Order: sequence, then structure tokens, then C-alpha cells
Amino acid sequence: MATVRMIDIAVNFTDSMFKGIYHGKQCHVPDIPAVLSRAWSAGVDRIIVTGGSLEESKEALAIAETDARLFCTVGVHPTRCKEFEEGGDPEKHFQALLSLAKEGIEKGKVVAIGECGLDYDRLQFCPSEIQKKYFEKQFELAYSTKLPMFLHMRAAAEDFCDIIKQNKDRFCAGVAHSFTGSAEDCEKLLSFSNLFIGVNGCSLKTLENLDVVKGIPIERMMIETDSPYCEIKNTHAGVNFVKSMWPSKKKEKYDQNCTVKGRNEPCLVRQVLEVVAGCKGITDIDQLSKTLYRNTCRVFFPHDLDTAADALLAGDRDTK
Repeated sequence: MATVRMIDIAVNFTDSMFKGIYHGKQCHVPDIPAVLSRAWSAGVDRIIVTGGSLEESKEALAIAETDARLFCTVGVHPTRCKEFEEGGDPEKHFQALLSLAKEGIEKGKVVAIGECGLDYDRLQFCPSEIQKKYFEKQFELAYSTKLPMFLHMRAAAEDFCDIIKQNKDRFCAGVAHSFTGSAEDCEKLLSFSNLFIGVNGCSLKTLENLDVVKGIPIERMMIETDSPYCEIKNTHAGVNFVKSMWPSKKKEKYDQNCTVKGRNEPCLVRQVLEVVAGCKGITDIDQLSKTLYRNTCRVFFPHDLDTAADALLAGDRDTK
């Protein structure tokens, strides 16, 4: 049997849960090394650590530097776009992001601008006008660095697609990650030939979600966990397709050999792959994983696309 190889394009390793802190309370030791060990054993090949603010992007880069298989993004999440103006000098903030992105590119670690986009579900954190202004501004980062974009779209398809359309020549490619929109939203995104759609547990909650995922061509899809969030829960419609399980314990009874109940982590991207295969009626999960892997390399790791493809083919030969 061929070995499944996966890239998790969205992991929030800067989140306090990976430091063992939940709701401000220390429940266990910081455990990224144990989490990574499980991920590599599960067939995860690379991980992209998400940056959602200037400070978080700095931390994401520092984490990415701890392992050759870790990479990261630099950008400002829509709900945090007020930070551009909080210091009184938006241009200075922009230049700090640009400088960090360039530093990370030189280190071979920063592979995308983001997480940026629009989130109209959480306008209490940042008004839509400020979100739109600084979403647009971050296309300048993509243009200056020639990096793809790691995008967030929540309850904002129309404005999001308008901004993408106006800036389509300023970025090479991108992924709308953690997609939970309608079939119509999906169609709008797929109309941009350089956009891919990222699927995780939040994309697989309801039967309607599964129908939408069925309609995403696998050539335009990537998989992710968005951990520690977006796990596939027992109440989710997609759970019937899950085959791989890991032992888990509550955070209060922490065991480094088990996942933490209620906290998603990168090894569980395997479950996302299984649900995508199941709802699409795909029996050859190895072939599906190859396509998704290649999609991800095409956008985020284009310099070693051929190497990655050769490695996958070699893996096939070794198992025959």
C-alpha cells in the first residue's frame, strides 16, 4: 500500500492551547514537539503555521525555524485589522509586516501572505470598512514579495470576491481556507483560476457542507486542520467517513502520547482526507492525497514541485 503524504496548510501553533493554557489556566506542559511527532507519524509531510497579526507572525516564524518541515504565513487577520491604526502610523505597520515577510523568505520559511480577508460574522472585533481597507492593503504585500495569499472569508462572499477581482493581477495564487460557504460562494471562488479552497472539520459539519465539498474539484482543493480549532466532532455529518483514530485524554489528565480531547491537531488532517474521499465516493485515498499534495506544492512550494512529484512517484514504485 502506498504511503499517504499530506500537507496541513493551517495550524495555529501560536495559540495558547499548544502551550497547555486553556481559558487562562495552565493545564499541561507546552507540547508542540509531541504534537509534531504524531503528525509526522501520521504521514504529514509539512505544516504551515498561521500568522494572524504582526506579533503572531513573528512568533509563527520563530516556531517555523524549529523544524525543517515547518513553514509560516505573515499577515493580519480581518478581525485584527485595527492594529494597522492603533500605533498611529498604518504605513509603518505595513512596512514592519513587509520586512518580516522578506526576512522569512530569506530563511526559506514564509510561504504566504495572510491570514487576511473578510469576516462579517465577527464585526464586533473590527468594522467592515477597516477590514476591507486593510485586506486590500495586504495585496501590496503579496505583490512586493511575489508570495501567494492565505485567505479568510466568512459571511462576506460578495465583498471578498469584489476585492479579489479588483486585485487579481497583484497576487499569483491563493487559498480560501476553512471554507464553510454555500455552493454559490464556492462557485464564485472557483471562477478565479488562481484560487484554491481549503477544507477542514468546520467544512464537514452538515449534510449541506458535504454536498458543497462534493462539488469542489479535487484539483482545486487543499486540506487542513486549522488546529486547535475545527476538529471533526462526533456530531458532524462527516464523522461516518472517519477511519483513523487516536487515543485522547482530557486536558486535566494530559498524556503526551494521546491527543487532548476537544483540541484539534495536525495528525487529524488524515481524518479530513478520509471524509473528503468518503463524501466524494473516492476509494483510492492515496491518489487523492497525491493530487491534494501537488495542489499545495503548486501554490506554496513551487520551487520543489518536481522534487515532490518525483518523491511521490518513487513512493509508488517502492510499494509495488
